[in-house]
Amino acid sequence: MAPRIRLTRSAIALDPLLAEVAGAERGGTCVFIGTVRNGPGEAGVVAIEYSAYPEMAEAELERILAEACAAHPGVRAAACHRLGEIPLGQTSVAIVAAAPHRDAAFLACRLIIEEVKRRLPVWKKERRADGTTAWLDPQGRPVAADEVPR
Repeated sequence: MAPRIRLTRSAIALDPLLAEVAGAERGGTCVFIGTVRNGPGEAGVVAIEYSAYPEMAEAELERILAEACAAHPGVRAAACHRLGEIPLGQTSVAIVAAAPHRDAAFLACRLIIEEVKRRLPVWKKERRADGTTAWLDPQGRPVAADEVPR
């Protein structure tokens, strides 16, 4: 089985995550890839810097994965979130869920990303083309730099 790397400062490799959930009894695999984007209403984002207390974030991610697997029997799931600065277009989070049938894999994958966005204590700083930056809390709300946990 592949190592259970949950947080990384390197590019996310999908193959180890897929190997972690593989099994002859699982016929459906769902993959979610989140990338750094510059969407509508975002002022020229060129990169995102993710910051976290690794032990706390990894423990919460393990709880989220366990809950998704318990909610959907037969599912195996794995996830990885990047830390540090990630340029526009690169992967920031990857989630894989495999199940005997595709519906459970889809549902588990969706549950995981929704809970990651809601509960994972990962903060982000947007770096913009005009040189400005803005910290956002795990739910995407703006915060002052002195409010970001160190």
